Amino acid sequence: MSTPERLIEATRELLWERGYVGTSPKAIQHAAGAGQGSMYHHFAGKPDLALAAIRRTCEETRAAAEAALGGEGSAYARIEAYLRRERNVLRGCPVGRLTMDPDVMANAELRAPVDETLDRLRERLAGIVQEGLDRGELTGPLDPGALAATIVATVQGGYVLARSSGAPAAFEAAVDGLLMLLGSHKGPVS
Repeated sequence: MSTPERLIEATRELLWERGYVGTSPKAIQHAAGAGQGSMYHHFAGKPDLALAAIRRTCEETRAAAEAALGGEGSAYARIEAYLRRERNVLRGCPVGRLTMDPDVMANAELRAPVDETLDRLRERLAGIVQEGLDRGELTGPLDPGALAATIVATVQGGYVLARSSGAPAAFEAAVDGLLMLLGSHKGPVS
């Protein structure tokens, strides 16, 4: 792995574990096995490196979501695949963690990839719900945008419940509950 890659990966891990303020340039350099000169040769400073790390985290989060949502099957099956995809729920969501960091949220440039990721995820989910309605796979009074927001909120809230209880079962219960509710809207075509 190249020095810039090691720096980005180290920053991603530290942001997830410690947040922006707790991620010092010295900690990044130590975790990456890189010197100060190397860090500042490749990045203008901590904000520049944090932005690269946040962008990478958001790209990977979007790719993981799309791997589940872009698969075969009904709208319900694709949403279920997204909800049940493998996650380290006790560690939490790296993008969700960034939303809880006041320093990231206060900086428009650092916040932008986070906002974009959550917006695109909601739009993608809303599109899948609309596809399901159009194909008769889902029925009833469903607002695709509201349901997409509910799905994202369930995932993020599931992380919180799992972390606070110290058990993945809390995340799984949230997912099961949402799927039970969504399942009551399955149409005859699904």
